[in-house]
Amino acid sequence: MARILVTGGTGYIGSHTVVCLMEQGYDVTIVDNLSNSNREVLDGITSITGHRPDFVEADCQDRTAMEQVFTTYPDIQAVIHFAASKAVGESVEKPLLYYRNNVLSLLTVLETMQRHGVNNIVFSSSCTVYGQPDEAHLPVDETAPRQQALSPYGNTKQINEDILTDAAHADKALRVILLRYFNPIGAHPSAKIGELPNGVPNNLLPFVTQTAAGLRPMLRVFGDDYNTPDGSCIRDYIYVMDLAKAHVKAVDRLLAATASEQVEVFNLGTGRGLSVLEIVRTFIEVTGQNVPYEIVGRREGDIEQVWANPAKANRVLGWKADTPVADVLLSAWNWEKHIRGI
Repeated sequence: MARILVTGGTGYIGSHTVVCLMEQGYDVTIVDNLSNSNREVLDGITSITGHRPDFVEADCQDRTAMEQVFTTYPDIQAVIHFAASKAVGESVEKPLLYYRNNVLSLLTVLETMQRHGVNNIVFSSSCTVYGQPDEAHLPVDETAPRQQALSPYGNTKQINEDILTDAAHADKALRVILLRYFNPIGAHPSAKIGELPNGVPNNLLPFVTQTAAGLRPMLRVFGDDYNTPDGSCIRDYIYVMDLAKAHVKAVDRLLAATASEQVEVFNLGTGRGLSVLEIVRTFIEVTGQNVPYEIVGRREGDIEQVWANPAKANRVLGWKADTPVADVLLSAWNWEKHIRGI
């Protein structure tokens, strides 16, 4: 079976994608510098799949290290590029870190792929490239215009999409799938892998579960004065396992060479928007856990409301995100209980 290189493969979405790839028979090599993940994730992947993926601890910005990876694994046929810093708020505070890490890592990977004749890449993009869509483009499909990013993080996604598009224009052998996903949540049903950020979480659900577990005294909800039904931001929350399966579909499509265009774009979401407060209240309802929260001021870089029209991915990739949100929130709580020994 084909070998897939997964950069950032011990991270949250990466690790779940590695599981799905391995369960479909792919050989996987992970490259990760463990800056926002830990080595124990490999044990969880091994426990779930019965096989340990090959792992190289390296930074994707390191040209020498990446050259060694492609030399060691000459059978790599496609790359899934997750490796990136990903916190919107932090990117506003540390823009240079984000531009260096997110852009240079992709450039290094692409240049190394080119030297080794690897022509297939799936890129982990984001709905942040759409900015705040106007009402005419809600829900968001792939024809919606990209708008000026509201954060350096979002801007790095736009820049990287442009780099990939330009690279494909120059190299007719290169095939690219850009997966723009919305807000991943939840954990593997086994509770053996899940979202475990280093330090204070930047994403909503880990903060919710850590607050429920007593690790955090209070959840902060950034703003209740948005133009939404309950005043809090609206997002399209997608189960991480559904999201992971879309990456396998994308790899299948690249390797089957059935794509009609060199660069294809797919929005990955449920097609339904839920507010921050809806997520918190649903979590409390389905788990029976108390989650104390307070409303604070808006956070710079946040988009008011966005959710996907996933019809293209449903039709072309044969993929759908349909796991009930209650089940997803329970999976996140089961993961939190597992790692805390509750």
